Order: sequence, then C-alpha cells, then structure tokens
Amino acid sequence: MIDPRASDCNPDRSCDATSRRRILAVAGTAGLGSGFGSIATGTNADIGGPRDGEETIRNLQADGQGDAVGDLPLFDAHTHLIPRETLGREPLSADGLVSWMDEQGVDRAVVQALDSPESYPVQAPSWWILEQVESFPDRLIPFCSVDPRTLVYGAEAVENLLEGYVDRGARGFGELKPGLPIDDRRLETIYELCAEYELPILCHLDDKALLDDVGLPGLENVLGSYPAVDFIAHAHFWWAHISADVTAADRSRYPEGPVEPGGRVPELLAVYDNLYGDLSAGSGWNALTRDPEFAQGFLETHHEQLVWGSDYIYPSQEIPQVTMFDRFDLETEAWANIRARNLEGVLR
Repeated sequence: MIDPRASDCNPDRSCDATSRRRILAVAGTAGLGSGFGSIATGTNADIGGPRDGEETIRNLQADGQGDAVGDLPLFDAHTHLIPRETLGREPLSADGLVSWMDEQGVDRAVVQALDSPESYPVQAPSWWILEQVESFPDRLIPFCSVDPRTLVYGAEAVENLLEGYVDRGARGFGELKPGLPIDDRRLETIYELCAEYELPILCHLDDKALLDDVGLPGLENVLGSYPAVDFIAHAHFWWAHISADVTAADRSRYPEGPVEPGGRVPELLAVYDNLYGDLSAGSGWNALTRDPEFAQGFLETHHEQLVWGSDYIYPSQEIPQVTMFDRFDLETEAWANIRARNLEGVLR
C-alpha cells in the first residue's frame, strides 16, 4: 500500500530530426565516461569521490550485475527544499537533503522550485532555491519556475525573471504546477522561453495543476508544438495513463489493479522523443507496482526515456523508489539510463 503522505506534494492529499535518445544509444558505454560522468557523478568527499560510470558498466558486463548495480551513479530528478513547517512536516534544508542523499547513495539531485499557489501550502520560490543550493554546487542542481499568471505584467517581465534565474545557475524549469490547462495560452509563453533558453520542463499533471482530459490530448498537443523542449512528466494523471482504463477520477488517485495494455504513457513515449517519465512519488511507484509483470516490460522497452526520482520533500520521508533496483531485472545499460544517463542527456 502506498503511503499518500510520501509523495506528489498535494496539500489535500498530504503528499506527489535525430533524437537525443538515439544519439545516446549509438554512443553506448563510450558516452558514459565523458558526458555521463561530467554531471551525474559528484566529487564531494562525503560520497567518497566520483563514481566512474564507464568503469562500473565494464565491470558489471564482465561479472554480471548482482549488487553492483548500486555502484552506478544515481541522479535524482525530483527533490525539494521547504523553508518552514507545513502539513505537520518539518522544513527541509539543503544540509538535510544532502544528508539524506548520502544515506541513500544519491550522487546528485535536481531541486525543484515551487512558485505557484497550487504547488504546496508553503512556496519554495526560485530565488530562494538558487540561494540554498549555492553551498553544494557538486551535488544540487537548481531548477526554477515562473507562474504563467505573472504575464499580467507582460511577457518581458516573465522573460527577465527567467533570464535572471538562468544567469544564476538554473538548469531547468520546474516544478511546473499552476492551476491551468496544460495547453493554456499563457503557458505558451513559458514553453517558448524554455525552448529559447534550452530548459527542460518537469510538469505535474493532476486535478489541480496542468489540467488535461482523459487521453492527455493537451499534453500531446504541447509535445508536438514544442519539439525542442524536453518534457519530464510526473504525478497522478500522467502515470494513471500507463493503463488504457483511465477515468477522470484518476486525476487525484492511485489506480489499482492490473494494467490494461494500450495506455497513453507507453504510446506517447514511443512517439515523442522529447518526452520523459519521472518515476518519483507515490504516482510513479504505483505505476510500477500495481502490475509488476507489466512494469518489467515497460522498463525494458522505455528505459531510454525514464528518469529515477524521489520527490523527497520532508525529513524522514519514506522513498520506496530506492528498492526498485532489487525489484526489477534489467540489463546494466538500462539501469545506467534510468539511474542517471537520461537525466544528464536532458540537461546536456
């Protein structure tokens, strides 16, 4: 059973051309020694120095993966920092996040900003996130966000905010979580700016944020309209679509039972090279565990477009995703992609 307190971040639920992936596939293990190691491995003494992805893969291929898969670099696509107590949860500082990363063997982590009122009862604004991560440049990668409703002050105001965040080190846009349809006209400005600044977007789809209809037509419209932007999809309504039997009620719940083949998640991943799935939170975990046999095949087929994440947001939060490397049996290359290489490719 999934603990709804553990993830997906919603206050009322107390939580959650040539494609880049074909280039990575052609590069194989050769790409791991340079690009993969350049961002996915840390040099901080707290984690015992950098982990050489190429060398580890060579050893695993020679000896069989066994427990050594845990030696591959691990890059968390989805974490948070929270400035004060809310929902009965303690604040989470950068020191606290890095301590948790050390305990779990996480080399680096993306820290998502929370700028929209729908995102969390206590906002973690972009300017604050950028300040907090400065002490850990080798471990924490900041994302930023701008609520699209800021456009009441004009597109130039939004661009100035975003440009300032990028100049200060923001590497992506997220968590995108406003209470608007995913294809709202105001979001077009955000997507266009992210294309201009080459920022991937982590988007949260549920009953309060980035609203869409059953079948995700709005998301597909956005994916096709902005092929230069990499979208990392997350939360309830996205992961409910791993199965074909989706209803409107699945915007706010974790569906149970076997996965019905023909879901929109695998279909969209197969069609759009600029789409990735964020495995974090209760929503990602539910997608993997409601039908483990289906999940095994899903991971094997789509490992080039999946990123590992936790959605860690408060101290002592339970993160079941740390056990997935023992639950599923994948080739070393597939684990390397999910654990770090895909995210590194998106951040290029």
